[in-house]
Amino acid sequence: MFALSKIVRRSQSLRLGACNAVYYSKLEIPLGEKNGSIHSNALIHDKHEAFSSSYELPWNFSTGGRRSLSSDAGARSSGEEDDNLESIGTPNDTSGDSEDELQSEDELSGDEADIHGAELELHSEAGKAPGSKRSSELFKAIVSVSGLSVASAIDKWVEDGKEINRTEIANAMLQLRRRRMYGRALQLAEWLEEHKPFELEERDYASRLDLIAKVRGLHKGELYIERIPESFRGELVYRTLLTNCASTSNVRKAEAVFNKMKDLGFPRTSYACDQMLMLYKRVDKKKIADMLLMMEKENLKPTLFTYQILIDAKGGSNDISGMEEIVETMKNKGVEVDLRSKSIIARHYASAGMKEKAEKVLKEMEGESLEANRYVCKDLLSIYGSLQRADEVIRIWKICEDNNPFYKECLAAIMAFGKINKVKEAETVFEKSVKMSTRVSSGMYSVLLRVYVDHKMVSEGKDLVKRMLESGCNIGALTWDALIRLYVEAGDVEKADSSLSKATQLKQIKPLMSSFMCVMDEYAKRGDVHNTEKIFQRMRQSGYQSRFRQFQSLVQAYVNAKAPAYGMKDRMKADNVFPNRGLAVLLDNADPFKKTPLSDLLD
Repeated sequence: MFALSKIVRRSQSLRLGACNAVYYSKLEIPLGEKNGSIHSNALIHDKHEAFSSSYELPWNFSTGGRRSLSSDAGARSSGEEDDNLESIGTPNDTSGDSEDELQSEDELSGDEADIHGAELELHSEAGKAPGSKRSSELFKAIVSVSGLSVASAIDKWVEDGKEINRTEIANAMLQLRRRRMYGRALQLAEWLEEHKPFELEERDYASRLDLIAKVRGLHKGELYIERIPESFRGELVYRTLLTNCASTSNVRKAEAVFNKMKDLGFPRTSYACDQMLMLYKRVDKKKIADMLLMMEKENLKPTLFTYQILIDAKGGSNDISGMEEIVETMKNKGVEVDLRSKSIIARHYASAGMKEKAEKVLKEMEGESLEANRYVCKDLLSIYGSLQRADEVIRIWKICEDNNPFYKECLAAIMAFGKINKVKEAETVFEKSVKMSTRVSSGMYSVLLRVYVDHKMVSEGKDLVKRMLESGCNIGALTWDALIRLYVEAGDVEKADSSLSKATQLKQIKPLMSSFMCVMDEYAKRGDVHNTEKIFQRMRQSGYQSRFRQFQSLVQAYVNAKAPAYGMKDRMKADNVFPNRGLAVLLDNADPFKKTPLSDLLD
């Protein structure tokens, strides 16, 4: 463990130390805050005991990011030409369509709260996993009713003499979660707590807490905890709250809950520490080493997921040697480098331009027979596409095509063909998928739309969205992210802004951060300070915390407009954001009180 913290801390000091040390004095940061930590939520307690992890759960891993894991979104703009594109509102919750299977290729999945929520349902009354692949009759009854009247569907179920037991409830809840029908799942949880058809356990209250946090926000979730009977207010409940705080990148609340769990006497677990590591990987990598040291003091061994987080963090920082040291440490500790870990490693090698190393890992993943290892095809397609290996993309897709391609393989193939500039082939895969399914999901449309965006095929993109609407698919946040980019590529940032504005007004959705940044960056490039500030504030209102990236774009707008950025340093300090060397230069250029030779003469 100590070796891990040394690897992380060493590269951080090389990367961050010099530029931050120079600029801290300019920001007038009080002693003790220069590491970016918050004293009121100090990460490491003075007292600690050795505990083992008591709630180790199985995990499924994906190399996806927050961009693609989101609610559905809609948008509206002005203009007669695109009337059909602008008639999109809140999606229908009864659909099983989702864009959430679309994964970004930049980082390990940030959607831990969804996995955790599903795990809460994977228990029957005998403590065994229910047949999750078996279709739930109760689920069918719930989604068959119009609107969101879950209670009426369950009441009818009971009136018909059908049994309500834990297994049936767990199966129905699991199906609702998998389709991200969180509103209906919450109503089911509320009915369950009100009618109590069987004796409730802590996981039932934790499940409802998880759904409240997803549907109504963290604050409502915290209020609900106070209503949970004290005997059921255990570690699982607070761990559920922690997972949701971490998945929404709320650092202050996550640290507060993490420390409160310690204060309440709950043992530190690898699960809780992994949540914090995932959070810090996204928002503050400097704190990763501190967390690893704390895990060492608590005698908590790194899990497979811990290593995957660290591998992804080092690779994402372009510290390939550090990533390789993590992998070697992992092997020395007897932890198997599984296929998901290899996929993460290969992606980062590809991003760093290390083609030979990436291809070596990909060949290891493929094994002796790709037909026997079909589950790796989607990763191979994606990464070979990034490497511009057209021959490998064509070879792997041929194997998939000849053996009834899976849905995710089709998604990966469309994206891969787009990367190697074979748009016609991407369209062919799409059309084949349309013929294979009675109803094509919004995800399939979204990946092809992304290909059109990357190739600046504006008219084709608009036609595809119209076709998507006519097919009855739900329009998700990822689709609108692509459409907003399409408008920006066409030079119509005003229409992109209008679409984004409509999406933020819909209560059941949350636009992707990349959608905001796409519009914000375009305004910044034009030196449009007013609209850049508007998008900055709109992001806050939508629940995104201000981070380095937003401030970088905001300051760039002031620099391009040759306008003074009054109070910008104080604004950054208030949001606990500290500049690197590049942002420090931008801030210096936008400083209204900057001294020049001419100003010295005038003085």
